[in-house]
Amino acid sequence: MAGDSRRIPLRVSNQKAFIWDVDDIALVRSKHHICGVLSGTLPHLSQQNAFLGVPLVLMPEEVVLLVENQVAVLIDDPTTHPQPNLRYLQDWDAEQQEDIKHQMALLEAKGVKESANAGRAMSAEALQKRQAREEKRAAKAKLIQESGEPGSLGAMLASEVATPAPVPETLGSKAAAIGHTVVIPASSSTLQWYNPDLSCTYSTLAAAKEAGIWEYPINLQERAKCGVFRSLWEQGYFMGGGIKFGGDYLVYPGDPLRYHSHFAASVLDSPLSSLRPMEIVAHGRLGTVTKKAHLLCSWDDEKKDVSYLTIEWAGFG
Repeated sequence: MAGDSRRIPLRVSNQKAFIWDVDDIALVRSKHHICGVLSGTLPHLSQQNAFLGVPLVLMPEEVVLLVENQVAVLIDDPTTHPQPNLRYLQDWDAEQQEDIKHQMALLEAKGVKESANAGRAMSAEALQKRQAREEKRAAKAKLIQESGEPGSLGAMLASEVATPAPVPETLGSKAAAIGHTVVIPASSSTLQWYNPDLSCTYSTLAAAKEAGIWEYPINLQERAKCGVFRSLWEQGYFMGGGIKFGGDYLVYPGDPLRYHSHFAASVLDSPLSSLRPMEIVAHGRLGTVTKKAHLLCSWDDEKKDVSYLTIEWAGFG
């Protein structure tokens, strides 16, 4: 892993790490067994929260693992977006205006083409019906004109048939009224003033902690979680959040898109940690109801080792 030339950028803001690049999201999932949680709204499905998009939010344990394995670097995201100067803003505005002109030219060309091909777009049956209506109207107007006064209704109808309504030459004004699309770049890294230089990029947890952008882990419980997460990860498991099932993690034998979880794991920060009988019963019953075994993971901070114990509910008698 250390031999990879490019490290995945984890953009940190308010002690949370995000991955914004889709290729990086696919890489950490397929190669490094890191799932995270998608938290962005899909542009075309903004009124729902069942299917989400970028960015990917990582658990702190996932961030620690990636950085310690030299797979990723931490980037202080607010610092990479300085206040743009006047020249940058003028260049950006010029690009926007050029894009608007290009869109308007395409709309106008499309309108003219559709107007020129309007007759061709109609089916043969529709053209025959139109011609029959015009002939019927012309015959009726002629009949009324022959039997009426010059200023009568027949003359007016005949004049209307003989003089068709003027057709606008172009649809330029209509295209202008339609408006244009404002294109927002998917990634702010394309902006001229974006500057992820070395002063805000950190390759170690110690450097990031010294800079004040990342603190995890800072106590025994957090170190225990990192140790248990790494131990399970090294055994080939995928981990996800387990709060819905009464644990710290859900443990999957493979990618969660293909497998159900086998365990709901809880982390104990010491081999001597006590558990109330009620907790043991709750873990066992909940795990059994959800077709999982509850995994108790005990972390020994001195030996840097993990011991495991599973709880399953069994019927007696």
